[in-house]
Amino acid sequence: MQYGIGFGIIELVNQTEHIGADGRHYLVVHGDLFDGITRLAPWLAMLGDRAYDFILGLNTRINWIRHRMGFGYFSLSLFLKHRVKKAVDFIFHFEHNLAQYCKKRGFDGVICGHIHHAEIKEIDGVVYMNDGDWVESCTSLVEHHDGRWEIITWTQKNDQEDIDNNRQLTGPD
Repeated sequence: MQYGIGFGIIELVNQTEHIGADGRHYLVVHGDLFDGITRLAPWLAMLGDRAYDFILGLNTRINWIRHRMGFGYFSLSLFLKHRVKKAVDFIFHFEHNLAQYCKKRGFDGVICGHIHHAEIKEIDGVVYMNDGDWVESCTSLVEHHDGRWEIITWTQKNDQEDIDNNRQLTGPD
């Protein structure tokens, strides 16, 4: 059952079902309900959000300096998040909790976000797909017509290649 709020033809829901091109049934959910930290220690999640905002600001300054020195982009927040999340993840078993929930409800897989780490893998017979995020890792999930799923990653290199290809088609500026 879906509970949500609607804006015209757009409806926001906590979770829904997606039937893939190959007929598989996927639970689509943000994932925060399966994160032990946000569920069991909301104060810690709030502290993490504030630290994340601070680190994003610091990251901007660091990358300005790196750019001036000729270095590429570095995501401090992504680096730190991986370190902290890896240390805490084994306690709360986010991915396995989601997979078990899907298995009990008869889903073939899950499509989620929340932990911002794009990945497609199988956990206990359940396809686990995390789309990552579009803010830092610039990732998303794409379903192909034959039912295959793929993680798409946008990078500045890809963007520059698109610009160069467009110049070749339209001529120089």
